[in-house]
Amino acid sequence: MWSTSCPSFANSDLTNTEFLRRHARRLLRRAHADNTSTAMPVVRRLLAAGVTRAETLAQLHKTRTEVQLKHILNMLAVELGHVGWDACKPVLDTREPAVIDRYRFDAGAFGDYEKVWFAGAGAAREWQREHGGYIVEYGDQAVAILWRE
Repeated sequence: MWSTSCPSFANSDLTNTEFLRRHARRLLRRAHADNTSTAMPVVRRLLAAGVTRAETLAQLHKTRTEVQLKHILNMLAVELGHVGWDACKPVLDTREPAVIDRYRFDAGAFGDYEKVWFAGAGAAREWQREHGGYIVEYGDQAVAILWRE
């Protein structure tokens, strides 16, 4: 059976806040990229979070070089269920590191492990009961990270 705990080195020594600030800088670079396929995933997330004045995807893509770190941080906070970064920041480091596993996954923390994707967290948890694995919720989907202790 696969381990159900997080690989110890997947969680860095950084606090949740420090990790998210670094991740936000990476996302900002992607949003500003000349390559549309690099920029568009971040631009879509910004639009979905409603943290900019842009009303359409085309409008936001055209003005993406005006996106600032504060917009990315607000987007991450909204994705975590807060109204903005100012509301998220005071409580972020009081929560377990698993709360930001999705962003650790994006940064490659689970890169060398076998992964099994699921359409939702419920299906992943059901599979986990039989097979094990560390579950990371990724938007509406979930992924089982497979490793042995």
